[in-house]
Amino acid sequence: MATTTLQNHISGSLRNAHGTGTLDLIDPATEEVYGRIPLSDAHDLDAAYAAAASAFPIWRERTPAERQLALFRIADAMASRAEEFADLESQDTGKPRATLVADEIEQSIDQLRFFAGAARSLEGRAAGEYAAGHTSYVRREPIGVIGQVTPWNYPLNMAVWKIAPALAAGNTVVLKPAESTPLSTLLLAEIVAEHTPAGTLNVVLGGRETGAALVAHPVPQMVAITGSVRAGMAVAASAASDLKRVHLELGGKAPAIVFDDASIEKAVEAIVTAAFFNAGQDCTAATRVIAHSSVHDELVRALVARTKTHARTGAPHEDGVLFGPLSSAAQLAQVQGFIDRLPAHATIETGGRRHGETGYFFEPTIVSGMRQDDEAVQNEVFGPVLTVQAFDTDDEALAMANGVRYALAASIFTRDHGRAMRFTRDLDFGCVWVNTHIPFVSDMPHGGFKHSGYGKDLSQYGFDDYTRIKHVMTALD
Repeated sequence: MATTTLQNHISGSLRNAHGTGTLDLIDPATEEVYGRIPLSDAHDLDAAYAAAASAFPIWRERTPAERQLALFRIADAMASRAEEFADLESQDTGKPRATLVADEIEQSIDQLRFFAGAARSLEGRAAGEYAAGHTSYVRREPIGVIGQVTPWNYPLNMAVWKIAPALAAGNTVVLKPAESTPLSTLLLAEIVAEHTPAGTLNVVLGGRETGAALVAHPVPQMVAITGSVRAGMAVAASAASDLKRVHLELGGKAPAIVFDDASIEKAVEAIVTAAFFNAGQDCTAATRVIAHSSVHDELVRALVARTKTHARTGAPHEDGVLFGPLSSAAQLAQVQGFIDRLPAHATIETGGRRHGETGYFFEPTIVSGMRQDDEAVQNEVFGPVLTVQAFDTDDEALAMANGVRYALAASIFTRDHGRAMRFTRDLDFGCVWVNTHIPFVSDMPHGGFKHSGYGKDLSQYGFDDYTRIKHVMTALD
């Protein structure tokens, strides 16, 4: 995008910024600098929280219908500027431009509209006399000022996941997007400012130090982050010192279990897309295929064949591209490091190397012969790398699937209804798909267990996370 347009978005969203440092924005497809952003300092963070604290009494007093209308108007404004959002997102991330509106922008619009509806569905237990001579009722209230941190893999989607339930419930927000992908968030902040009281949503820019200061600040009553396990642990430890509420959506290592009665064609179609979409930079990506030994070889051949025809990587404006570059040179080095350290018993079936000499592109990669304790099975690669393991019994498949520290998402492919029911019960993951992998809907919760964090995004459960419960009891005499 043009530098003047970039600077307009920055100045429009950060009119009162005082920070003196700047950060170059690097195009991951070309490795060229395309813009520069100002970094927020301690004064900016204080000012953002002061603005959010001042706006909270005003915003919380808005009726649910008024908050709903504001969110509908924000969603409508986003829809009218969908192409602009897609341009910004593609520039920041290198994602294929042709599919961005359908794949991500329209999802964000739908999520805003869902939480607009949730604003008018506050629930509590029925008022009644639970003690003689006294009437009790429950108030569901906003928490207050919320500090939020969003990642670089889905900048706009994750910003909407965070702010939509918070604002719908009557909270105000200070949000820090990833320093390398701020543009769509800045445009979103401009739109929100047009339809809410001043200070309802505030954006600060910076890296880890800014994020740590945002979490440690004394004003917020709750902090929420989508990020790495390392970042989540740091947030939880910092928030504990002030007893802030914490909402963590962290890493994943999703298995896709393919049984001997599954449709290989349908399983392969679902897994290849779920493994390589967004260059595998997705915490719910299918990263571990666990295949019954009787279909293992056939499945590997089919995965390789479909990957070669349906998982091409390339620049944002190339035709027929499923995914773009990795986000940064550091991410490229991380993915290459996993491949370089593969054990001797592993076989690279396809891919395994950088694509081209310019940009952070990496070939879609499938590695077979993996064992449960291998690094690439246990740890999050966060790139276009799919490992394959073989199993013989249902118990073995379940143990392999659950045998990692992450617990965000999983899938199973089988025609056996009883088996599907048992595995959806016994798989230790926050989301389990049957005969598919990775579809999301605004109405259903997203969030994991174990090292994948706690709290839910999306759905009524995500809305409830941004509220608090108060009991009120009144004597009748």
